[in-house]
Amino acid sequence: MSKLFGLKQLDYFRSSLDERSQASLKAAVNRITDAKSHGGRVMVVTGSGPNIHEGVTTLIAELIRAGLVDAVSTSSAVIAHEMAGSLDRVYRVDAQALGMDMARMPRGDVFEFTRMNDSEIEALKREMPLDDDLLERGKNLPHVNEIIKAAGNMAYPMGLRTERLAHEVLSLARIYGLPFETVAGWGCDEHTMLGAASRRNIPVLVTIPQLVGGGAVGMSIGDSIPISERSMRISRMLASCDVIIESAVALTQEIHDGPFECYTGHGIWAWWSGQKTYNLRDKSLIRIDLDENLRRAVELNQTVQEAIDKGLPKTKAAKIPFRMEMSAFARHEGSIPIVGDIGKVWPLIAHDVAENLGITLEFLSASQDTPEGQLMRDWIVENVKPLDVQKMRGCSENFCK
Repeated sequence: MSKLFGLKQLDYFRSSLDERSQASLKAAVNRITDAKSHGGRVMVVTGSGPNIHEGVTTLIAELIRAGLVDAVSTSSAVIAHEMAGSLDRVYRVDAQALGMDMARMPRGDVFEFTRMNDSEIEALKREMPLDDDLLERGKNLPHVNEIIKAAGNMAYPMGLRTERLAHEVLSLARIYGLPFETVAGWGCDEHTMLGAASRRNIPVLVTIPQLVGGGAVGMSIGDSIPISERSMRISRMLASCDVIIESAVALTQEIHDGPFECYTGHGIWAWWSGQKTYNLRDKSLIRIDLDENLRRAVELNQTVQEAIDKGLPKTKAAKIPFRMEMSAFARHEGSIPIVGDIGKVWPLIAHDVAENLGITLEFLSASQDTPEGQLMRDWIVENVKPLDVQKMRGCSENFCK
């Protein structure tokens, strides 16, 4: 099967955007193309759920492979899902009929099982003990439903496997003085951002506001390196890139208002104290978001800046709801807001930039609300594998050689 799932849908994706978003898309593609054609670098800042479900993280992995993305920051939840294979198929049963403690069950009173074949179960048993009786009882109960969802997460046994694996990854990260994300990447599938980045030796880091999530993975990521070191590492990533693409992410104050950023942020005192700082002044900020207020905030650039200059509340001056990242993004001269569905916008950006630069892509995502998008999600379930523990351990053994 072709992995260019969105190719036939490009005209539909483009027509789904209004004229202003189409113009913003074209401007964004031109800036990315210009940066890459002159040896520049591109960073992607992703949020969680939608980026996994729409195949965006898998597409970003392909753009890393193709040399079009040079750094990534993301959420701890995305790290957990990529460790489990991005997307998987689960079936749900009545938790009470299964004999579970109902006081501990999530809303909906269901218990989830990862859909796995016998060989996968046997392979997993070589890593961790499994409750064969629980698996058998779950298999024999009527299924409430069966869905594709972000991998690992709440389903037995892959959710538990990821939780337990987090502690081994953390132990290795501490031994070698590395971020959790780097060590996990050693064993992750090449179609994940972690795996692709590991193969090309580019950084993937969780932003500090997005550390909460992914259960034990999120806590282990936070424990792997100090907060101040993580902030400085992220600032170095941002400083090294010319274009920053933000994809369905809610909290980006580290980028626009960070402790080491001197243009729209609070880096002046870090600079004053002789610490390493960076500057967003001449960079391009591209944001893909469904929130029309983001575009409105950019259009009100002068109003927002005047409110800040007078020490007035930005929300009252602009008369729109403000998310905390809108302030700096709205005032930055290099900001391009693309109001649209990331499932439709991302394949357009990837295709158009690759075409401009004469690069052949081996994977192109498609919005999950299309038939091609459903095929894409099936392909990810079947082909993007969970973290290979033996491979990770092998890389660990070779790290100090």
